Amino acid sequence: MLDESAVLACIAYVDLNPIRAKMEKTPETSKHTSIKKRIHAAKNKQPQPSVLIPFVRNPRENMPKGIPYSLKDYCELVDTTGRCIRDDKAGHIDNTQSPILERLGLDSAQWLTLTTEFEKHFCYAAGAEQMMNAFKRHTHHQRLRGMTKAKVLLNRA
Repeated sequence: MLDESAVLACIAYVDLNPIRAKMEKTPETSKHTSIKKRIHAAKNKQPQPSVLIPFVRNPRENMPKGIPYSLKDYCELVDTTGRCIRDDKAGHIDNTQSPILERLGLDSAQWLTLTTEFEKHFCYAAGAEQMMNAFKRHTHHQRLRGMTKAKVLLNRA
């Protein structure tokens, strides 16, 4: 994962897999997902599990290594995304967007595509076009699967 948008999209994609597969109904009951582990720890007033990269809140503050968003924002984002994945209203989202989407420079349609079709569009790397090009040069690839989707879905507004 080459940037924050790609990391969050990938984590949400994996955390929502059991719901899309109709194995579970909610993120907090989804076995073997990071969101279940994070929610369980938070409910028991424990720190985030050490096996997971932590959410470390505001990216402008001096902070330890981790994902520069709050766990609360991420949980709300996954919940909102999960509510959009419905058989009867695929892709339908209210006009209100989660603040984290605005911070990522993504609209709700982009986010829904990323979190429901992530592995369909990306293979070796995922990130904004600039990051994908840098990765391509660094790894001496001539082509990278996902460049078109990177331009459409991950370039910040």
